[in-house]
Amino acid sequence: MSTADQPRPVTADSLSALTGAGIRHGFFTRDGGVSEGIYQGLNVGIGSSDDPDKVRENRRRVSAWFGLPLDRLATAHQIHSPDVAVVSGNYDGSRPQADAQVTASPGIILGVLTADCGPILFADPENRVIGAAHAGWKGALGGVLENTIDAMIALGARREKIRATLGPSISRANYEVGPEFVERFVAANPEFEAFFTPSAKPGHAMFDLPGLTVKRLAQAGVMADSLDLCTYAAPRTFFSYRRTTHAGEPDYGRQISAIAIMEE
Repeated sequence: MSTADQPRPVTADSLSALTGAGIRHGFFTRDGGVSEGIYQGLNVGIGSSDDPDKVRENRRRVSAWFGLPLDRLATAHQIHSPDVAVVSGNYDGSRPQADAQVTASPGIILGVLTADCGPILFADPENRVIGAAHAGWKGALGGVLENTIDAMIALGARREKIRATLGPSISRANYEVGPEFVERFVAANPEFEAFFTPSAKPGHAMFDLPGLTVKRLAQAGVMADSLDLCTYAAPRTFFSYRRTTHAGEPDYGRQISAIAIMEE
């Protein structure tokens, strides 16, 4: 595989600083994959209608970027829940129904698949515990972020040592929602009204999912930041469910964000 064919993930400065602790991460784009057509590039979505062999090869390339075999890439069957699964060192390839995973075991790649929802990668470099969460509006509202942090603490992490970065997700400028959506959030917490601004469509609003995500992470007591990259606005770089829907396309690909504790 030539350099041009290899995945070229985006990295976060805050997490890249942890390489000395043996923690590696990447927010992967469409670059470096073998899928074609509407799935062009590095589509890792098992649930898509893409050629399964191409999806498998794309996932193998992600694993190879970490220097690990495909059977060390742990992804869940994501269901927009607040549920978190713990992945042990004897990972068997199963895909639990959950929207976040945590581990303290080296040699396991935790990956989350997204196409507008927020991928969040977590790490406590001192205690060597990591996590990866998929947070769309349901997960962010339902507590998947806080549950991921709690699950990491149960494995030995310390809240004040955890760093979390939100990867590519849909921005406020491209996320219009209806009045019932706004009402649901404000009913849960009146302070959430700050994440909505009126849109050009009467009664509708633009929703700042990234802003809400980072705010909730900070309120949970961890160091949090965002890459500030919009999936919808960058069709050559990222897959986007909403952009696909607006274009009337039959399906869409998924990108992956992943993190691993490397073997010493």
